[in-house]
Amino acid sequence: MRKQYLSAPLPFMGQKRMFAKEFIKVLERYPDNALFVDMFGGSGLLSHITKYCKPDATVIYNDYDNYRRRLENIPRTNALLDKIRAAVVSVPPRKFLPKETKEAVLRLIEREEKECGYVDYITLSTSLLFSMKYATSLDGLRKETFYNTVRKSNYDPCLDYLDGLEIVSCDYRELFNKYRDVPNVVFLIDPPYLSTEVGTYTMNWKLSDYLDVLRTLIGTNYIYFTSNKSSIIELCDWMGKNNAIGNPFTGSEKVEFNAHMNYNSSYTDIMLFKNADVTGHKKVS
Repeated sequence: MRKQYLSAPLPFMGQKRMFAKEFIKVLERYPDNALFVDMFGGSGLLSHITKYCKPDATVIYNDYDNYRRRLENIPRTNALLDKIRAAVVSVPPRKFLPKETKEAVLRLIEREEKECGYVDYITLSTSLLFSMKYATSLDGLRKETFYNTVRKSNYDPCLDYLDGLEIVSCDYRELFNKYRDVPNVVFLIDPPYLSTEVGTYTMNWKLSDYLDVLRTLIGTNYIYFTSNKSSIIELCDWMGKNNAIGNPFTGSEKVEFNAHMNYNSSYTDIMLFKNADVTGHKKVS
């Protein structure tokens, strides 16, 4: 009998495991034979739950981040974690790894990448770094402080996790344009949250991109996810009350520069300015 997962088999930032049971309740509102399009598929958890609960439905999983490759490599990841456990056995759980132990672990990972051509750095991060920190490369790992947070047991091979799904990998806009006019379609919309770390996603996500997603909510059936950190609901409410304001930055000029807080944290300072020339003075350039 097929297993139902209520959390993703491998770590993924932003997976909807806390929403799983409520999501199942919401799915009951839609037809059993609907077409569900998971536009920001992520870990595939929403797609998996949808297909499990509605086996007659067509479920399209947009695996833009190539999560399925991580799943395919679970046996290799487990074997590497076995070696790492042996390397850190002398260090108490959740304690800092000494330099020599860290170097031994890095050598194991580097050898694995050379011999096999692939390492699941996101999964390894949860066993070596402080909670909610992730690296996506060997160089990224080298910069971090290591702790003995190595998982005690191996990961489930989860061979049936993606069964029955139609898997694609493309820009969400391509999917939306393809299916927007199809009868009985329901869009699952879980974009990276505004004002939230998106470093493990294979995309550059800006405010304008986030706002563009709102276009997919107009006149469609959808299940949409956001957070209070993004303030998106408050923003949309304000826009609804002030829809004649237009863009106040039209005609302004912009200066920006990059600033660094430390070796792996930076931000962009932006100055927007506009000379309306109300006094007859020459426009500042």
